[in-house]
Amino acid sequence: MKAICVDDERILMEDTVAMCLELPEIDEARGFLRPEDALEWLDHNAADLALLDIDMPGMNGIQLAAAIKANHPDMAILFLTGYAQYAVDAFAVRASGYLLKPVTKEALAADVAYALGGKKTQQTGHVVVQTFGSFDVFVDRKPISFKMAKCKELLAYLVDRQGSGVSRAELSAVLWEDRPYDRGLQKQLDVYIRSLRESLRQYGVGDMLEINRGIIRVRPEQFVCDAYLFFSGDSDAVNAYRGEYMSNYSWASMTENMMYWKVMDKA
Repeated sequence: MKAICVDDERILMEDTVAMCLELPEIDEARGFLRPEDALEWLDHNAADLALLDIDMPGMNGIQLAAAIKANHPDMAILFLTGYAQYAVDAFAVRASGYLLKPVTKEALAADVAYALGGKKTQQTGHVVVQTFGSFDVFVDRKPISFKMAKCKELLAYLVDRQGSGVSRAELSAVLWEDRPYDRGLQKQLDVYIRSLRESLRQYGVGDMLEINRGIIRVRPEQFVCDAYLFFSGDSDAVNAYRGEYMSNYSWASMTENMMYWKVMDKA
C-alpha cells in the first residue's frame, strides 16, 4: 500500500517516511513539505494513507485532510501533531488516528495497522455487526453480501437506532433526503426491504429483522455490535473506537458526536 507524509519540517517529514517504510503494510511512502504539492500529486496518483502534520503555514493539516477526503473519501488519515487541542477538528474530518509528537515507531505501527485494515474489533459471536469505521455484518466471520447498497444502508440505519422501531416514512426521509414520500417511493422502499430480508434469510439470520404493522426494527439480542458494547461501557470497545462510526453514511454523524463526547468524558 502507498502512503503520503506531509509536514513542513523536513527532518520530521523524512523521519515519518522512514518509519513508514519499515512497516509491513506500506510498500511505498512519499513525503511533501507543502500541502499544495501533496494535493497536486494526488491529482495524478493514488494512495491509501495520508499522515499529516496539523500546524502548518497556509493550509493546515485539518484543511488538507478535508480537501483529500473530498476527492478521495476512502483514503485513511492519520494526524501527527504536537497539539492535543486539535482532537475535535481531527474527528470532524473522520481521521483514523491522532498521534502526539514525538511519534514512536510502535505507536505509528499500531495506528497504521488500524487505518489500513485493522478496524474490526475482536468480537466473537455467530453474528457480528461492525460500525467502527465502515459498516459491515459478519456471520461466522464471513461478511454478508447485500444485493443493493441501499439495502445495506437501510440495515445500518436500523442498527444505529439500537432496536427502536422505525416507520417507512422515516426510512424514506433518511435514505432519500431530497425526495417526497409518495406512492412511487413507497414501492421502491418495499423492494429494498424485501431484498434485505431475503439476504438475511440466505445467511440464516432472518431473525435480526422484525416488521410489525409497518414498523421495522433490528433485534439487538440477535447479534454482537461494537457500538452497543461501546455505549454499555465495555472497556475493549471504548479503547477500540478511533473516531470513525459508519463513515459510509452522513446521517451517522449524530451518533459519532455522542461517541466522541463519551470518549472525552473518560479522558
